Amino acid sequence: GDCPICCLPLPIDAKTSPLTACCSKIICNGCNYANQIREVKGKLQPKCPFCRHQLPKSQEEAAQIRMKRVEVNDPVAIGRLGRRLYNEGDYKSAFHHYKKAAALGNA
Repeated sequence: GDCPICCLPLPIDAKTSPLTACCSKIICNGCNYANQIREVKGKLQPKCPFCRHQLPKSQEEAAQIRMKRVEVNDPVAIGRLGRRLYNEGDYKSAFHHYKKAAALGNA
């Protein structure tokens, strides 16, 4: 896919591009870096480069936000949950989530 901000193609390796917990957008490292520079120079609070929501303060808060996205059938969040479950060795649940994400349009 493409970065939703600059429209440049994203790397094939999805692990190298950050996924925002708030809106489940995968952005390129360049846009993420540009946003971080803008925040540092302007002494601004960290916000999502896409939707400008406040970033989670902890991994636990980010996990809660991601699960809310899964509960509302966000296909990207469901696909990422499937990847996490696969990496943890829960292949049956991972397959279920991959299948659901694909049915919702995340191929």
